[in-house]
Amino acid sequence: MPTHVPVIITIDGPAGTGKSTVARLLAKRLGLDFLDTGAMYRAAAAIMLDQKIDPDEVGELVSAVMGADLHFDWTTDPPAILAWDDPMDHRIREADVTAAVSRVAAIGELRQHMVRKQRVIAAQHPRLVTEGRDQGSVVFPDAEIKFYLDADAGIRARRRAEQLRESGVEIEVEALKAQILERDRKDSSRADGPLMCPRDALRIDTSGLDLDSVVALLEQHVRSRIGALIAAGE
Repeated sequence: MPTHVPVIITIDGPAGTGKSTVARLLAKRLGLDFLDTGAMYRAAAAIMLDQKIDPDEVGELVSAVMGADLHFDWTTDPPAILAWDDPMDHRIREADVTAAVSRVAAIGELRQHMVRKQRVIAAQHPRLVTEGRDQGSVVFPDAEIKFYLDADAGIRARRRAEQLRESGVEIEVEALKAQILERDRKDSSRADGPLMCPRDALRIDTSGLDLDSVVALLEQHVRSRIGALIAAGE
């Protein structure tokens, strides 16, 4: 990747499609920064739970999240999410946060705050791979390159179960599948920043692909697209 070319690459998609891992590896291959927006919403959910804030008390929750000044430590790989300058990476992956994050992410006032922060981050890091559920559709609608990753719900559940087993947690795949389908429903039907495939995104079904194949496919597309943009003088 030419170092003088600013580029925003968005990767959207439902839970369990490997967006975070793919985005991080793609950014590393291309020499770009990596933004995990899901970590921001998980951090907000953790703040709500740890401070015992009623999710219906929207003003109190948004105020607490704003006061926490969520930001990333860009010296780590992947960048670590911090609140009040304290790392939250371990906390945001715990089960209670996972169960609460969809409801928190549906709060319009909170999403507006997060969108502003994400755009500030992009201004500070103009060579960026960013992943989430509304990156190409809402946050960066003019991004040069957009991807949408998808996969069969059963396959996503099996992948997540394997990840949990590696961390010592056992859970039935069918129970995970039900959770994933319910989260898809909530994410797709919320009023603010709903999960959708941007009209100009390249949609990729990862069901039958391993991680390396997905990253290689995206990298090939990015390099081809950037080459075309440079040749066109854009």
